[in-house]
Amino acid sequence: MARRTVQVCIFLLIVALAYGLLRFKREGVDDFVVYRTAGARAAVAADLYRDEDGHYQYKYLPLFAFAMIPFAWLPLEVATAIWFVICCWMVWLFIGISVRLLPDRRLAVGTLIGVCMFFTAKFWGLELIHGQTNVLLGLLVLGAVAAAGRARPGIAGALVAAAVFVKPYALVLLPWLLVGPGVTAIISFAGALLIGLLLPAVAYGWAGNLIALQDWVRGVSTTTGPNLMTRENISFAAFWAKTMGIGSTAAALALVCAALTGVAALAALALRRRVAKPDYLDVALLLVLVPLISPQGWDYVLVLGIPAVMLLIDRFLTQPLAWKVTFVLAIAMTNFMLYDVYRRTLYHLFAEAGAMTLGAVALVAVVIRLRLRAQA
Repeated sequence: MARRTVQVCIFLLIVALAYGLLRFKREGVDDFVVYRTAGARAAVAADLYRDEDGHYQYKYLPLFAFAMIPFAWLPLEVATAIWFVICCWMVWLFIGISVRLLPDRRLAVGTLIGVCMFFTAKFWGLELIHGQTNVLLGLLVLGAVAAAGRARPGIAGALVAAAVFVKPYALVLLPWLLVGPGVTAIISFAGALLIGLLLPAVAYGWAGNLIALQDWVRGVSTTTGPNLMTRENISFAAFWAKTMGIGSTAAALALVCAALTGVAALAALALRRRVAKPDYLDVALLLVLVPLISPQGWDYVLVLGIPAVMLLIDRFLTQPLAWKVTFVLAIAMTNFMLYDVYRRTLYHLFAEAGAMTLGAVALVAVVIRLRLRAQA
């Protein structure tokens, strides 16, 4: 008990120091402010989706705004501090649970955690800086993996549905629900999703809730185009828009890339019977796809790749040289794509070449190879 108390105190001290540094460097935790503002609007059944919010428009389903109402009741500084602590705790849980669920683990837990934290530091660091919720999505998904492993498909489906309300791109996990937990999970998912879509009608009324859902679709679609040209967007859509300019040709090429990558991932899922516990790789692979196939795939969304990186580190020593080189280059082009690492010339050169997109594709490739070799 005393040891646990000391660990908690050390954790809180580190979090307090990190938060102090964050507040010294930045005026606010921008994405959390978006969630908190949505919570304040949901509390009085006001419009959630407003064009005047500009870049910081709320882009998530209405139900999640209601979950953020308690933070709207608190002063901004207090709410931000509490959210930061929660985010730090979720990052630690996400990494720890990723290790715990790893099938047929080869390396020591401490080694895996340390190397994985180093290899993904950029992404979980940005997650904390922005006050994002990708790790919350990841935790719900890992909960679904654990539920599937305990033969509880209904819970697995409901947890994936909950993840969709945190971030709609959790829909990418539907193929896994179908081939893994099965039909029961799909039915549970559909039921939970339907309930979540209808619940805001209690506050907005049936017509108001329908309008809110229509505004959500409109808001997501109208903000996609301008975001394609930002350096932090690493999606296929952004890669081709930056290469060829926004237009039908770039959109078509992005669609082809997404389709090819998706088919490769589905083929890997189809080979799941080659291994005893396939769910971990299936889910890890689909999560890595998210920033590539989502048109608003910001670089920090690669924090969802933590389970994949954990798996790749664990299998690293037994792989051929070409695989090892590809994995190292993938990490170099994603996590270490930092101005301070490459300096001005190389950083701008790699950024203009879409190195982070290519690095994410390389991560997908090395994960798929593990399945082809029946190693996960």
